Amino acid sequence: MNLSIRHCVIVLTFGLTACASAPVHYYTLLEPVTTTSPALPPASFLIDVLPIGVPAQLDQPQWVARQGDSGIAVLDGERWAAPLSDELRAALSAQLVQRLGTLDIAGLPQPINTPVLRIKLQVHRFDAWPGQTVQLDADWSLGYADDVNHVHLICRGQFNETAPGGYPELARAEQRAVGKLAIQIAEDASGWTRANQAKCSSMTSLISSRR
Repeated sequence: MNLSIRHCVIVLTFGLTACASAPVHYYTLLEPVTTTSPALPPASFLIDVLPIGVPAQLDQPQWVARQGDSGIAVLDGERWAAPLSDELRAALSAQLVQRLGTLDIAGLPQPINTPVLRIKLQVHRFDAWPGQTVQLDADWSLGYADDVNHVHLICRGQFNETAPGGYPELARAEQRAVGKLAIQIAEDASGWTRANQAKCSSMTSLISSRR
């Protein structure tokens, strides 16, 4: 009996050691900082990138990968450096600051004499099929922080990236998808601030007024 118990303890110990030694890889949606000039003329406004809405099943450190048409897998060994909503906000903010030549004042007091454009993003899908493709589907709204009429430009876009290879390549594909989203939002923001009747550069546009 004692030998059997000792054998079980040894087997359990080795099992726990094997589980504990499994490597965990961390990734970020933030691309490396560049020193290139803005892609658009420097903006005359500041931006406020609000917290990003993400489907609950995706908003966690572990990667959630699609399997076929209806299956998913939570990859404990592949993780974001922060919850996905935080990663997306940080990456989008950095891209917009770079492209618009402005500052993101999220969490800071609003300056008195400088217009602030609030940017709200709602992600509907951020699906990844390892070794195949990435799909990002989102809506965004643009509106001035001090606009008492609450007029917003509402846009939608879908961005696809091929993702051959392993998980590092998948992370880079997701970075590229967010980069394409940032280009779209930057173009919409630039147009919206020139004329409040500008259209979205993506597939859907809607100007709403909430009084």
